[in-house]
Amino acid sequence: MILENLGYNKVLEEYRKAHHLDSFGIGRVISQHKDRYTVKTEDGEFDAELIGNLRFTATNKNDLPAVGDWVSLSEYDENKALIHAVFPRKSTVERKAVGKLGQTQIIATNIDFGLIVQSVNRDFNINRLERYLTICNASKIEPIIVLSKVDLIENQQLEKLMAQVKDRVKNVPLFAISNQSQIGIEKLKSKLTKGKTYCLLGSSGVGKSTLINTLTGTHFMETGEISQSIDRGRHITSHRELIVFENGILIDNPGMREVGITHNSDGLATTFDAIQIMAKDCKYSDCTHTNEKKCAVLDAINHGGLDFDTYANFIKMEKERMHFELDLKERKKKDKDFGKMIKRVQKERKNNKY
Repeated sequence: MILENLGYNKVLEEYRKAHHLDSFGIGRVISQHKDRYTVKTEDGEFDAELIGNLRFTATNKNDLPAVGDWVSLSEYDENKALIHAVFPRKSTVERKAVGKLGQTQIIATNIDFGLIVQSVNRDFNINRLERYLTICNASKIEPIIVLSKVDLIENQQLEKLMAQVKDRVKNVPLFAISNQSQIGIEKLKSKLTKGKTYCLLGSSGVGKSTLINTLTGTHFMETGEISQSIDRGRHITSHRELIVFENGILIDNPGMREVGITHNSDGLATTFDAIQIMAKDCKYSDCTHTNEKKCAVLDAINHGGLDFDTYANFIKMEKERMHFELDLKERKKKDKDFGKMIKRVQKERKNNKY
C-alpha cells in the first residue's frame, strides 16, 4: 500500500510540511466507532484515538475526524496510535442532522465523486434522486447515477425509467447495472479511477454494499437477502467504511431514510440550473416563484417550458433550505447567549472571591 493509492497528493504533502507535521505518520480514516478510529497507513491499519488537546479544542462534532479524513498520528503500541491533527478537507459531503436544530451531519470527507444508487423496483424516485444530486452539488463533487437491480424488470421498462431520469437530470453520467447478472458492471468499473474517492449514496436495501463487493471482487461488506415482502435487500451497513481497491477508493454508508437539505444554496442552484436561468427574467429580484405576477418560472410552467414535478421538488427543497437557515441562526443565537451566561457566571465568581 502506498499513500497515493489512498488518495494522497502534493497539496496534502505541502500542508504537512508547512505545518511541521512531517515528524508524524500520515494516514486516512477508514472507519469510525464513537470516539475511536481505524486509520490506514502505508504500514497497515491502526486503532487510533485523539490526543486530549485536539478533542477539547473542537467546537462541534464536525471538527473531529470523519471517514475520509487525512490525519497525522504517532504509534504508541502495537497497532495503536494517537491522532495529533486533522488535515483540511477538500470536500465535505453532509446532510441536515436528523432531529437537531440547525446542525449538519458529515457523511464523508475528501470525496471526488458521489455514486448515487437507486434500485429500479420500489426505491425508484426521481425527487429523491434530485435530493442526492443537491448534496453532491453542494459539496462540489461530481455525481454519477447508478440504477441497480435492472435484472428485476423488462428492458422496455428500464428504457422508460432511464428516459425519465435523462429528462429531469442533465449532463450526469447514468449507468444501469445488476449485481446478479453483472450487466453494466464492467462499464461502471471502467469509469472509476485509481486514487479517486467515490462515496456511495442511497437508501437502505438498494444494493450499495453488494455493489462494493461486485466492483472489488471480494466480500468486504456484509449483505442481506432480498425480502419477499418489500422487494428489496435488508439493511445491513451500520457505519461508514472506506475500502481501497485497484480502481479507486469506495466509501459505503448506512442507508439514509431522510435526506435533509442544509443552508447551502449553491447545491440547489446547480441541481435546478434551468430554473435559475429562467429566474433571471422574473420581474422581482427576490421572486419566490410561488404567486408573483410576471414570474418567468411560473410562466414557463404554464406554457410547457418547465416540468411541474421538477418545479414542485425545487420549491419543497428551497423551503427546507430556508427553514434550516432560520434554525441555524436560532442555534447560533442560543450558543451566543449561553456563552455570555458562562462569562457572566465566571466574572461573578471571580468578584465574590474578594
